[in-house]
Amino acid sequence: MASKRKQCYSIKSNKRKNKTNNCETTAELCLVVRDENVRRTVKEAWNQKSHYTHGDLELDCQPFPHCVIKNFIHGGNFLENLQRELLTLNFHTKSNDLYKFKQSDDLRKRTEPHISGIRSALFGQFRLWLEEVLGVKLEPTVDISCAKYEYTDVLLCHDDELEGRRVAFILYLVPQWQSSDGGSLDLYTTDRHCQPRSVAKSLVPSWNTLVLFEVSPVSFHQVSEVLSEDKCRLSLSGWFHGPSLERPPRHVEPPITRSPHLPRDETVLLEWVNPIYLDISHQEHIQGEFEDNSEIQLKDFLRKEKFSQVSDALKLAQIQWTRKGPANKRCYETACLDTLPQCVSACWELLRSESFFLLLSNFTGLRLHYLCPADDDDDDDDDDDKGDNENKDEEKKKSNVMDEEATGSSDETADKSKEPSTPHCCGEVRRWSHGSYTLLHDGEAAQTEYALDLILPFSCAGWQSECGGFTCYVANEEDEELLTVNPEDNSLALVYRDKETLKFVKHVNQKSNRGCSGRVLYDFSFVYYE
Repeated sequence: MASKRKQCYSIKSNKRKNKTNNCETTAELCLVVRDENVRRTVKEAWNQKSHYTHGDLELDCQPFPHCVIKNFIHGGNFLENLQRELLTLNFHTKSNDLYKFKQSDDLRKRTEPHISGIRSALFGQFRLWLEEVLGVKLEPTVDISCAKYEYTDVLLCHDDELEGRRVAFILYLVPQWQSSDGGSLDLYTTDRHCQPRSVAKSLVPSWNTLVLFEVSPVSFHQVSEVLSEDKCRLSLSGWFHGPSLERPPRHVEPPITRSPHLPRDETVLLEWVNPIYLDISHQEHIQGEFEDNSEIQLKDFLRKEKFSQVSDALKLAQIQWTRKGPANKRCYETACLDTLPQCVSACWELLRSESFFLLLSNFTGLRLHYLCPADDDDDDDDDDDKGDNENKDEEKKKSNVMDEEATGSSDETADKSKEPSTPHCCGEVRRWSHGSYTLLHDGEAAQTEYALDLILPFSCAGWQSECGGFTCYVANEEDEELLTVNPEDNSLALVYRDKETLKFVKHVNQKSNRGCSGRVLYDFSFVYYE
């Protein structure tokens, strides 16, 4: 290596390209990759989706085809020098719904001798080896970067699909690593809809080990959360580009059932809601603030004794919890409604009651009840009497429509487009613990609509945002963060979102367990539609 560096600086040339090439330090691939007999056998095993092992190379086709090559770079101290070069790079914190880690800039044009050397080895000699194994012509496109995963960093379940990606690879440059350190590469099984089901295999990172797999409709994987506080999971990763594998149509989840309000009068509000929020003048103030900001948090929303009762009851063993997936979209638990204790069920009914729909209308100005005035009722201040009469007529018509829907006596030949829509809602009682999250996904973006979100948290006193578990609103197809709602006991959060706004709940990480083993959050989550 030293002689090459001296030779590099002794060359006198006007061509910078030649000088850069002479600076490159050669990375020698391991013997098993250079063995022609092994290559032919790997190709046959890959085509037949069968298991194969030879020395440091293992091909396993469960849960999907992937290859692990230990001691990938042969001999010398090349990797130690590569590691030093990589650690001098600028790393940028990457954080969204799917991941949290630090990443370097693209290494495609870096001129450091060992970085350029590993790049040439991967996208030169090794790319040709892959072409032979897969029987596919790969493009010369260079797609590689360096990632640092440290304490609580994670990359959640995904399939790597992106136009042009054919084979994914990861080269680990880690210290001695145990499964207890986290940071494993977890491979998922899939169901008949090509959706991830469960982790079938976990690959623990090890120094100088290369892992690769084809990007396919079933190549779901994740980097589990790093649990070690003093180790850095350093790796080079990227993709070899080529013709994409054929994909079946994406599975579309059935729509969530929506329900109209329950017939409950204002008595339920008097029993449950803090009296300050039932004051008309205070409601007008809340509506003004909500109309300005499209969101508001109402602290101490429930009466203290009611909030305390529900908080305690949510921890009872009688509640049956079901984990919701699939992992590429969500991972948290929901309560089975018919197992809820009486007070929790009563709180559930409060949030679905007719009187609560009307209260939300008063808070937000949205048409969540037929008694709520239309948006244009007070537009013409010069003709109040006429407007009042029109409003009364309109309310009477809406009341008649509501009665007809309730009795099933509506005229089927009537023009449905002239009937006002009936407000509906859907909701869940949710439990969040270490490892819970929700993700943005294509299906959600396609189904977005105007809606009012409600979140009422429990058992989150002292919760810190660094633990995750907060709800984040973002603009569709943009990195712009619009709003973050942190969990706060008995603080009712209302957020109105449009068709271009998406939301996710940030991954609850290991920090949530500090000082309180097995920390669990609960919330009521509802969505209301006009």
